[in-house]
Amino acid sequence: YYLAIVVVMTVLGIYICQKAADAAGVHDHGAIVWDEIVGFLITMFMIPMSWQSIITGFILFRIFDIFKPWPISFIDKNIHGGFGIMLDDVLAGIFSLVIMHIIFS
Repeated sequence: YYLAIVVVMTVLGIYICQKAADAAGVHDHGAIVWDEIVGFLITMFMIPMSWQSIITGFILFRIFDIFKPWPISFIDKNIHGGFGIMLDDVLAGIFSLVIMHIIFS
């Protein structure tokens, strides 16, 4: 169910983030947080829940989201609209998820 919810939230997020960006008049405005929520949910997929894993996942996701290593930076700069807003955070979530599974599995 978790994966299905994340997929639905991701698809809806493309539309929601596009509408929010249009309303704000700014691509990926700081007030748009739907993409960060989805990215964090991806980070935590199939990770045992504990305060340590939640904090670690949050920190890892924020590192990838803020510093945007390649290819996240490429996506952020070159893919626009709701799809681009969502995609860079989905990828940051996937990168974080891989590290989380190395740490917690």
